[in-house]
Amino acid sequence: MTVDVRVELGERSYDVRIGEGLIAQAGAHVAPLLHRSRVAVITDENVAAAHLAPLRAGLAEAGIDMVSLSLPAGESTKGWPQFTRAVEWLLEQRIERRDVVIALGGGVIGDLAGFAAAVLRRGVRFVQIPTSLLAQVDSSVGGKTGINAPQGKNLVGAFHQPAMVLADIVALDSLPRRELLSGYGEVAKYGMLGDETFFSWLEENGPALAAGDRALRAEAVRRSVQMKADIVARDETEQGDRALLNLGHTFCHALEAATGYSDRLLHGEGVAIGCALAFEVSARMGLCPQEDPSRVRAHLRAMGMKTDLSDIPGDLPGPEALIGLMGQDKKVVDGKLRFIMARRIGQAFVTEDVNPEVVRAALRDSAG
Repeated sequence: MTVDVRVELGERSYDVRIGEGLIAQAGAHVAPLLHRSRVAVITDENVAAAHLAPLRAGLAEAGIDMVSLSLPAGESTKGWPQFTRAVEWLLEQRIERRDVVIALGGGVIGDLAGFAAAVLRRGVRFVQIPTSLLAQVDSSVGGKTGINAPQGKNLVGAFHQPAMVLADIVALDSLPRRELLSGYGEVAKYGMLGDETFFSWLEENGPALAAGDRALRAEAVRRSVQMKADIVARDETEQGDRALLNLGHTFCHALEAATGYSDRLLHGEGVAIGCALAFEVSARMGLCPQEDPSRVRAHLRAMGMKTDLSDIPGDLPGPEALIGLMGQDKKVVDGKLRFIMARRIGQAFVTEDVNPEVVRAALRDSAG
């Protein structure tokens, strides 16, 4: 069964299609978008090994030719060198403004390929085929595209909405457990920021979801995408409500920078630690009940996830340096750092009024 979630953005509205076997059926879904029967696919080497042949076969069934570029896997790909390579490859392939670029992969590929499509000939349409849980529930939806700079994460990019998203639940079967749990960090975030009922559902169903239950995975993706779609429809370019989607990310981005965007810390692991810290700081400032941080941490622990700075292998800089890294975050406005705090599970809000001493103490305690 396939379920569509509509992202309502006027004439730029699109569907996020969630179901099993969508990669093998890609031709039927993509064909209505095409002016000529040819697409350019950008992927990474790991994803290519698992999914490029089925995608090629699925497109061929609809008479669609495919050219593809496989970039190295990993966060370090999301920078200028590989971005330049992707754009120049698309130009070499003579991709025109009415053509479609397909991003096949996780968040790194989706962000990079989407940004390449945004700048190519001043804007070419693209389709997201996210193959990781993190990309299916978060990065493939909403039109944020971009790359990292030496100064910080996602600092170069554009808002460029996809023409369609195909979230194939079967693709999640091939994910290593650590990668799946990293994506689960973003799933749990949705419950924490805006839907306590969903968080309770995850407490009950999370272990079976992680163990491979496709129906539960599809439902978690649907509910996460619906929440994101509703927020993006209200605030496409993050002037207000959309900032709530960054719960845990101010801490996360600083930790990613501190670990050199390496596999010491995957993005969703940083989000999980960041959410735990956000609830801890909220509780210490008297903003949310004392039991909420414990409940957040208990669920993440039950899922086998990282919850503290001390869970990150290797040395980390101290609280002062981490706060300095937070200052480079995109959520800085007029020189003031905005945090996403919580009044309780399911009720996040944006504020600049956070006591830096409380943040320092929470970071110190989390480091053990």
